[in-house]
Amino acid sequence: MDLKPMRLDKYLKVSQIIKRRTVAKTAAIKERVEINGKLAKPSTTVKVNDIITLSLGTKITEVKVTQLTPVRDGLMYELIREEKRP
Repeated sequence: MDLKPMRLDKYLKVSQIIKRRTVAKTAAIKERVEINGKLAKPSTTVKVNDIITLSLGTKITEVKVTQLTPVRDGLMYELIREEKRP
């Protein structure tokens, strides 16, 4: 079931958008992560259909949360856009 809320830093790690939770937490602390257009803290709750925007390095990635539970051989998100920063 997708009803159990999940912290942003944990979601980014479990979904493998970011490989390590400490890196996900640091990105949020440094204001490089937004949920639905608002800056997000590592403890912000992620819900299905949220739009997460990551500004890491020279890349901006935007994904839509499709589920909160890991699935075998499947993604927990849908890639909306990925582009290099000018």
